[in-house]
This record gives sequence, structure tokens and C-alpha cells, in this order.
Amino acid sequence: MTRTITELYTRRFGHDMEAAPDDAAGEVVAALLSHRTHRRFLPDPVPDALLETLLACAYSAPSKSDLQQTTVVRVIDEDKRQDVAELVPDMPWIGAAPEFMVFCGDSRRIRRICERRGRPFANDRLDAFFNATVDAAMAMQNLIVAAESEGLGCCPISAVRDHAARVSETLRLPDRVFPVAGLCLGYPSGPAHVSMRLPLSATVHVDTYDDEALERDLDDYDRRRDARYTIPDAKQKHVEDYGTAGFYGWSEDKARQVSKPEGDDFGAFVRRQGFVLE
Repeated sequence: MTRTITELYTRRFGHDMEAAPDDAAGEVVAALLSHRTHRRFLPDPVPDALLETLLACAYSAPSKSDLQQTTVVRVIDEDKRQDVAELVPDMPWIGAAPEFMVFCGDSRRIRRICERRGRPFANDRLDAFFNATVDAAMAMQNLIVAAESEGLGCCPISAVRDHAARVSETLRLPDRVFPVAGLCLGYPSGPAHVSMRLPLSATVHVDTYDDEALERDLDDYDRRRDARYTIPDAKQKHVEDYGTAGFYGWSEDKARQVSKPEGDDFGAFVRRQGFVLE
């Protein structure tokens, strides 16, 4: 069904646009505004030709200075897939999705090229790690957009970084290659909801950083989001520490989430992989 930009915007943010264009959304704009995460998939495999096309789209993403520092590892071996899935037991879709792949930042390739050409690699600092991370993230986003345009669903898995050493051991990632995120891919078995986002007033600033809008808009955002989907009491996080809230909005949920350590070994792992984070 054709939708206008205004309709898609309102569904995404829970309030109307200020400019309020009533134009029908183009294919790419509609796909981006309608993005949703899928965690349940049909058993149908992704055709090889389509998967190759999607990977070609991934590698068509921008790359810092054309250094091309992304590697994708498709996890096809059942034992390896199970090894990764067992690390995150509360995400069974890792083992169930028709395709699971890991997007990696790869600073190894350019260093090998330098060796072949007899040139030094003179950028052994934090920027080398960061550039490879951004390259991998943009490649994954390209694949997600392309996949959704073909009727597929995706679920990024940042939790692989919480187990970076184990994942790297399973996938035999060498020095200076590291997991950025996993990605489940397949044909959705049913609909998924559009996650409401913070208003642009809280996330887009003009000329200087100004977070006063966050104070002004956060409570209203929590209420709008709760009106569409109320987080059940059973899903409130860390009740043993914080109790059960009478009103449990997005901001309380996320504040509780980040109040506990996640990925606390990732920095040490990245250093063991040979990166200088200075």
C-alpha cells in the first residue's frame, strides 16, 4: 500500500512532521522509514544469487579512503553456528535464521598490502581501529537496506562483541580482525513492529550541541511510546536492584540496561588483536 512521507514519519516518531509533505514516499525513503527488526524467520533459504547480490550491495557502501576494511564471515557450519548461538542463549534466532553472518572490521588486509608493496603502515593508532569499525557498520547497513527491499528481514547482533574472544576463536579471526556485529537474515515468518524513535528535536542540533530538548521532550516520548507498546512487568530489567516501576518507559528501561557492565573485555580483546588504542 502506498504511504505518504507524513504517514511513515508519524508511525516512526509518534507525532506529525512540522513540514508535513503529503508526497508519496519513494521506494528507498519508504524502506528506510519503515525499517523494523525481524527475529523470527521462515525456514526458506536465501537464494545464492540473491545473497551474492546483497553482499555486493554491502561492499558498495562508502569506505574510508577506499581502504575497504570490512570482512564478512558467513557462518554455515552447524557446529560453529551453534557455538556462537550458545554464547547468547536469549537470542535463539542466531541459530534459527536461514543465514547468519558476522561483519568484521579488518585492518589486516591493508597491512598485508603494505608488506607486499614494501611500504610501512604508519597509522597504528586508535584511528585504524575506528575506521575499520565504521567501514563494517556501513557495509552492514547497506546489506540491511538491500535485503529489506527484497522482502527479507534482518536482526543485527551486537552481543557478539560481548563474547568477542570466543567468537573470534570459533571463526578463526586473525590479528587485527575483530567482530563488529552479527546479522541474522531470512524471510520473516510474520510482521514486526516499527520501533518509535526519539524526536528529531532531541537528536538533531544546529551549529552547537544543545540537549535542553531532551529534558523537555523525554517524558512525552516515553508516554507516546508506552501508548503504542507497554513494556510488561515481566520484562522490567534488574528488578532485584531497582524494584518494579509503576510506569516503566523507554528511558527507564535503557537506563537500567546500561547500569550494568556489557562488553567489559572488548577493549582488552581489541588490544590483544594488535590494535593500539591511543
